[in-house]
Amino acid sequence: MYKGIFLIPIIFFFSFSFGQTNYSLSGTVLNEPDNQPIKGAIISIEGEFLEASTNLEGVFDLRTNLNGEYILNVRFQDYETKRIPVQLEGKALDLGRIYLKRDISMDQQDNLITLTDAELLDDESASNSLGLLQATRDVFLSRAAFDFGQAFFRVRGYDSQQGEVLLNGIPMNKIYDGRPQWNNWGGLNDITRNQEYTNGIEASDYTFGGILGNTNIDLRPSGLRPGKRISSSVSNRTYTGRLMATYNSGMNANGLAYMLSGSRRCAKEGYIDGTLYDAYSLSGQLEYKINESNSVLLSGILASNRRGRSSAITEEVFDLVGKKYNPYWGEQDGKIRNSRERNISEPMIMLNYFHDSKKMNLSLGMVYQKGSHERSRLGYKDAPNPDPTYYRYMPSFYINSPIGANFISAEMAENSFVQNPQLKWQNLYNANSNSSLGGDAAYQLYNDVVSDEQFTANLNVNFQWAEQVKLDLGIMNRYLKSHNFAEVDDLLGANFYTDIDPFSNTRNDINTDLEKREGEVLGYNYDFKASELRAYSQLSIDLNKWKLFVAGQFNHQIFQRIGHFQNERFPESSLGPSGNIPFSNFGVKGGITHAITGRHWVTLQGALINKAPLLQNIFVNPRESNTIVPNLQTENISTLDVNYFLRLPNLTGRLSGYYTRFQNLTDVNFFFVDSGVGSDFVQEVLTDLDKLHLGTELGLEYQLSSTVKLSWVSSIGKYIFASDPSVTINFDTASAEEDLINIQGSQDLGLASIKGYKLAQGPQKAFALGMEYRDPKYWWVGMTANYLASNYANISTITRTKSFYLDPETGQNFPDATEENVNALLEQKPLDNFYLLNLVGGKSWLKKGKYVGVFASINNLFDTTFRTGGYEQSRNGNFGQLRKDNLSGSPSFAPKYWYGYGRTYFLNLAISF
Repeated sequence: MYKGIFLIPIIFFFSFSFGQTNYSLSGTVLNEPDNQPIKGAIISIEGEFLEASTNLEGVFDLRTNLNGEYILNVRFQDYETKRIPVQLEGKALDLGRIYLKRDISMDQQDNLITLTDAELLDDESASNSLGLLQATRDVFLSRAAFDFGQAFFRVRGYDSQQGEVLLNGIPMNKIYDGRPQWNNWGGLNDITRNQEYTNGIEASDYTFGGILGNTNIDLRPSGLRPGKRISSSVSNRTYTGRLMATYNSGMNANGLAYMLSGSRRCAKEGYIDGTLYDAYSLSGQLEYKINESNSVLLSGILASNRRGRSSAITEEVFDLVGKKYNPYWGEQDGKIRNSRERNISEPMIMLNYFHDSKKMNLSLGMVYQKGSHERSRLGYKDAPNPDPTYYRYMPSFYINSPIGANFISAEMAENSFVQNPQLKWQNLYNANSNSSLGGDAAYQLYNDVVSDEQFTANLNVNFQWAEQVKLDLGIMNRYLKSHNFAEVDDLLGANFYTDIDPFSNTRNDINTDLEKREGEVLGYNYDFKASELRAYSQLSIDLNKWKLFVAGQFNHQIFQRIGHFQNERFPESSLGPSGNIPFSNFGVKGGITHAITGRHWVTLQGALINKAPLLQNIFVNPRESNTIVPNLQTENISTLDVNYFLRLPNLTGRLSGYYTRFQNLTDVNFFFVDSGVGSDFVQEVLTDLDKLHLGTELGLEYQLSSTVKLSWVSSIGKYIFASDPSVTINFDTASAEEDLINIQGSQDLGLASIKGYKLAQGPQKAFALGMEYRDPKYWWVGMTANYLASNYANISTITRTKSFYLDPETGQNFPDATEENVNALLEQKPLDNFYLLNLVGGKSWLKKGKYVGVFASINNLFDTTFRTGGYEQSRNGNFGQLRKDNLSGSPSFAPKYWYGYGRTYFLNLAISF
């Protein structure tokens, strides 16, 4: 049906000599200190595609025809990697016994996951990419994850949608926003330890992948250490306590292996005020090894995560109540209650077949996933805004009053807010008990619900075509049905809630009862349907000192919206199905590696990738209608990077330079604006949007002695808007019927002059100096000093259009809205630069066959206050209002910021036996 399902790369005409004879590089890998053989340890030569593994006796035999000085890597899950300098002279070499030590810093990954699992993918904080980096031992990427992560640093400024996460080779990124949802397997650290990470656009055995990199998580029990493991953690970050237990039977004589794991994480309140945390996770894997080459795996995962969310705040609020403040919660009956909770539960069941042989590896997998993602919030009508930080309740409202500053009222507002800064739940109940409402709710708590059902099938094949040639092929098909609706959660003492839009006084559905009760659907109700067919192929050629690969991908996607409510504001376009929206796209990437010597090599890689817009950016406002973003385009990514690798016995490192351009991006935003062409809730649609990312990365690691290691990491980037996009706003509602007739619909605002503005992608400069001491008696300590700079808040696009110059009362430009005055008002200022000092350490013991490990970390030792990001508010969408709001120096609609954690700790105790 589809042409070009496999984009087979061009096979180059090449010649190479078969005259060289392979010889043996052998040895035995043992566990220190009990001298037990280690089965499954991986032996490889740095910079080469050669690899072997140890057998039951710990013996390996690596065949090669290389000559010269090289570094041999010996690694095994949860053990320190050993690097051995070798001189290869074209003859057999027996390395004898090689001892590996348990990696007593392995629980540092748990510290990272406390961040990844709960914060990085929150819609209201910049989605991050650090979860992708858990599997890598690259010193730069490790620092990015474990040290820069608390400042929401993004590798190369990329969003996590540019990387791919796979479970047993099956892609897990969401169709809606392209991002992996780590909460789907959060808390199951023991079963997800076997990870393989591919950096950037390097060749991957499992997928064409994204430009950020790819992580494949292998859930097979046979690939993880058998036995029992119990761990307990305490922290003052997102959760305060965790208990986790895992049992892995190992491979039995009958070919069966199974693994069970579960965890519980909780906090009445995390580091940020009012942020409860309540999560549990359960998993089971059953593996059957049919014979040496074939096995099947059945997996089930249930991870439920409920937590209270927090908000970005203005500097005015920060100055009054501090960085831990969160306006979403208040006390009810002496207990903390958060109005903005997030609850995710999307269990999955997975079936995999694996074939592993010398010439071919094949994996076939299917996964069925069904569950929901709920976000609660307060709804209200004909009643005051319940948000304690609503601009009319703040001192700045009285200072910036159009009739003149009122400092007495401002002081009263300040005192009132400081004394009672939290949400007043009892006031909401009192308002609903007002008899004049006849049982109708002025306030109600409702959930925005996304209920997904998805099926994915994936086939991946790796052929060792010849000794120097490898061919990878893969095909994936998945189907998604996503039900999106709002649901009454709590009427707060009222009998019902009238389902009308409070701003336009129109019905959200003209075909159902207006009175909604707890558990009933209100507001909006629609389905997304999506299907995706993806295929790729990859050819890798190894010519000793030269290696190259080329890969291609074909992707076909179909999207559709099906409305179940007939909205009174959009009666013709809200109910029923939209048309199918198809996209067919191709991508190609390639790279070449040249080994200068066995210890120095360089790579050059590039990619041209076409992608469909994200589902979240295809419809103007899917809650209300089937209207599609006009002039919807395929997104284009072009990227190039060059890397130099250094692998000396005591010094290792990587220096990289990169260039990436994103073109024809689409973005849809929702907000209220007082613009030069009208005031209303609007959907802002950006098209023809380009972004540019370029910079350098450096990571060096020096083994000063057998116990002391030094490291230096730096990242210098430049992430900017690279075009002036087209901006259209779509008016949603109005406060009066005549206004609704006049302004409802879309309006083209022309181009937004944002080219050259900085992207809000986290710190664009980052530096780290680290020192680590590992004692022969199995304890270690490390310290990292970090400096992060050039971070920016997200800009308001609508204020950079020509509508910003218009006086809404006259329809003409403000007389003093000169280019100079506008530029001064809209100047983009960086967030503060800051230093962070982090400490980590641990100790391990082996007692009567039981391994006991303790890990501890302290982040931000000096309790530095810093902003991780933020955004300009778009409320003041014309020059006159924004200028007046800024005259006092304390604007009512100032930018809002997220603040990083202060001093935090993490302590983990683990027992393995």
